[in-house]
Amino acid sequence: MAKRDYYEVLGVSKTATADEIKKAYRKKAIQYHPDKNPGDKEAEEKFKEAAEAYEVLSDEKKRAQYDQFGHAGVSGAAGGGFQSGGMSMEDIFSQFGDIFGGHFGGFGGFGGFSGFGGSSSRGKRVHRGNDLRVKVKLTLAEIATGVEKKIKVKKMVPCSHCNGTGAASGSSMETCSNCHGTGRVTRVQQTILGAMQTQTECSVCGGEGQIIKDKCPYCGGEGVVKAEEIISINIPAGVMEGMQLQMSGKGNAARRGGVNGDLLILIEEEPHPDLVRDENDLIYNLLLSVPTATLGGQVEVPTVTGKAKITIAPGTQPGKVLRLRGKGLPSVNSYGTGDLLINIGVYIPEKLNREEKKLMEQLATSENMSPNATDKRNFFSNFKNMFR
Repeated sequence: MAKRDYYEVLGVSKTATADEIKKAYRKKAIQYHPDKNPGDKEAEEKFKEAAEAYEVLSDEKKRAQYDQFGHAGVSGAAGGGFQSGGMSMEDIFSQFGDIFGGHFGGFGGFGGFSGFGGSSSRGKRVHRGNDLRVKVKLTLAEIATGVEKKIKVKKMVPCSHCNGTGAASGSSMETCSNCHGTGRVTRVQQTILGAMQTQTECSVCGGEGQIIKDKCPYCGGEGVVKAEEIISINIPAGVMEGMQLQMSGKGNAARRGGVNGDLLILIEEEPHPDLVRDENDLIYNLLLSVPTATLGGQVEVPTVTGKAKITIAPGTQPGKVLRLRGKGLPSVNSYGTGDLLINIGVYIPEKLNREEKKLMEQLATSENMSPNATDKRNFFSNFKNMFR
C-alpha cells in the first residue's frame, strides 16, 4: 500500500514552520493515542503514521530530502525509513514523548500506555545508537530500473544472550533507589531569592532509572555486541550521484534497548563507457563518416539497456542533435523519463591513400561539395548556438 504524503498525514502545508508541524503532530497523537482508543488497530496505525511523518518533517535534513525526492529519499531503501512496523510504541514514546510536557490531563502526555512514558518516566535517559554511512556504486543500467543490493555491514547489534537488556540470565533489573526509577534527582537549595529547585541526571543509574543486578558476561552489561549483518537495500529507479537514502533503525543498535541509529546510503554512479548523464537525460557523441553524413543511412547507438538503430538523414551536419524520447533515465519521483540526446560529429580522415585522394580531388570540383553563402551563415549560426 502506497504511503500517504507526510504533509497530508499531519494536515499541514509544505511551507509549514517547525512549530506548526510540532503542534499538528501533537494534535494527531492525542487524537489517535492508544489510551484514548483502546483496542482500535486503525487508530494505532494512524498514531504510528503521524509519528512517521513527524520523524521526517521535524528534521531539517530529512525534510529537505523528502521535499526533493519524496518517500524514496527518506525511506526508499529497502522499505527502510520509519515504517509503522519498524519502531515499537516504546520507541515512539521514548523519542517523541517530550513534546507533550505532560499537559494533557488524563493522558499524561505520552504516559499510561503499557507502562511507557508518563510523569514517572519523563527525564529517563534513552540511548540512541550511532548512524552508519555506506556508499553504494550503481551502473546506469541499475539506476534505470532500480535494483536490490545486499551489503555486509559491521555494526553493533543487540546481544543475543541477554536480548539487549544487559542483564545476565536469571538476573533482573531493579528500580534505582536513588531516583526511584525517574532517572532524575531533584534538589532544593535555599538562596537569597528563596528555595530553588534543580533537576540533574541520577549519578547512580546514569539516568536510566534502573540498575542491573548482575551484568551479562557476554556484553558486559551494555546490551550490544559487534557483529556483521547483511542488509538488503532496495534502490529506487532514477537516483543520482550524491543522493543519500536513509533506512531508519538499521544503524548501530542502542545500549540496553534504546532507539537504533539509521543507515545512510550514499549513491555513487559508475562512469558509462559511452553515455554521459545530464539530470535524467543521457548524451551520446556520435561520430559519422563523411559518406554517411552526406548520403545518410542507418547506424547503431548505445542506450542504457542495449542498442538502438537510428536513421541518419542525407546531408546531416556536424553539431546537429538527435533526440530519442524516453531513452534516458526515469525521475526518482516518477515524473517521467528523460531522453537520449545524440550529438552529431563528422570524422575527417587525416591520411588518404592514392585512390582516396584522387576521389576527393574529383569531388572538390563539384559545385555541390562547396558551401554557398547561405550554407556558411547557417553553419556559423548553429556553431554559435552550441556554446550558448
